[in-house]
Amino acid sequence: MPKANHPLDKARELQRALYRAAKQSATRRFHALYDKVSRTDILWRAWEEVKANQGAAGVDGQTVHEIEMEGVAAFLTQIEQELREGRYHPRPVRRVHIPKPDGGKRPLGVPAVRDRVVQMAVKIVIEPIFEADFQSCSFGFRPKRSAHDANEVIRRTVNRGYGWVVDADIGNYFETIDHEKLMAMVARRISDRRILKLIRKFLQAGVLEDGNVRTTTTGTPQGGVLSPLLANIYLNYLDTVWQARCRQVGVLVRYAGDLVILCGSKGAADEALRRLQLVLGRLGLNLNTAKSRIVDLKEGREGFDFLGFHQRKVRSSQYHRYYLQRWPGRKAMQAIREKVRTMVGGRHSLDRSLKEVIHELNPVLRGWGNYFRVGNSSKQLHMVDGFVWERLSLFLSKKHGRSGRGWADRWRHIDPGQEGLYRLSGTVRRHAYPANALG
Repeated sequence: MPKANHPLDKARELQRALYRAAKQSATRRFHALYDKVSRTDILWRAWEEVKANQGAAGVDGQTVHEIEMEGVAAFLTQIEQELREGRYHPRPVRRVHIPKPDGGKRPLGVPAVRDRVVQMAVKIVIEPIFEADFQSCSFGFRPKRSAHDANEVIRRTVNRGYGWVVDADIGNYFETIDHEKLMAMVARRISDRRILKLIRKFLQAGVLEDGNVRTTTTGTPQGGVLSPLLANIYLNYLDTVWQARCRQVGVLVRYAGDLVILCGSKGAADEALRRLQLVLGRLGLNLNTAKSRIVDLKEGREGFDFLGFHQRKVRSSQYHRYYLQRWPGRKAMQAIREKVRTMVGGRHSLDRSLKEVIHELNPVLRGWGNYFRVGNSSKQLHMVDGFVWERLSLFLSKKHGRSGRGWADRWRHIDPGQEGLYRLSGTVRRHAYPANALG
């Protein structure tokens, strides 16, 4: 599209207008939205977002690359016509299972590319309306908010004296959202029946697994473009109730289905847990009791994991006081080791050069490090560097037919930095933001 008429600019202009209107009136319902979803510029913006995220093909097998080869303009024109004429129907999502660090598997739903584009178009249009309602305690899958923001609030709050933590996990959160309750929440802000019908179609599209399509009456599949926003709309009830009635009990910090409540005493933590269960019960949700607990942070007695980081108080040798610190948790360390082991190990990699293996490793190391370098992670990043070089040394030994111990000395003459290996050591940033960034 012409640069002067770039869809990104027009879409942002629309989003700003919708956000301002929603912010001005907490009771306003929006009725003329469907025509905006099917606008050419919105669909182009949605396509650019989906293309940037790439992702696998859905049940129809069509990939982003194939659409580019066949012509994006024709692809979007067909979607626009189907939407305008009321002929658009989403396909079932393709169910895949990805391994979790604890050995289990997480189910993901992969929509077709065409459906991802339409979901993204819906998200572009309705997200600003709900953003005007979302609470400051929510950080997951929101514009200009991140996991590092959530962790920074936790650090500051704990260091102000909140030494008890309700470490909570909502069981099967994405899969147990009640469709009728969710649609009622969406309808409080949106009265456009065609938008509501379109969202319901996505919820009821079904899941293709083992050759059979299974319809669903609860849940919104992880992997769907629209799912995180719908999940936030659902749990905004918890956020709103907590901010209005329970703030004196504890400080809520939520990232999608993961949340903690920071309290000043054991009694407050017990009360916070009781109230949390009551509010979740109204939503038809339950805590995962195996993963939910009350943690005593005083003098580093206990710690907790949140968003990949292990968080624990550590005594300062300079000030002789305990301050909350965070570093990559056990599961995060296990995950990066397993990833490196898979990429470097095995006979399939022996026909590659050291530089080729390093070239493949670097984006993984850089991505993992960019997330975990914020905090107090120096020791852990150094450990990952050591593990990476260990695996590369073993790779070289296998490649050159050298066996037995002594691999560390055998390849001591090779400088990993000169070979282009990305090093995690020395990249730590103590905090992600200046002192006044989060108030």
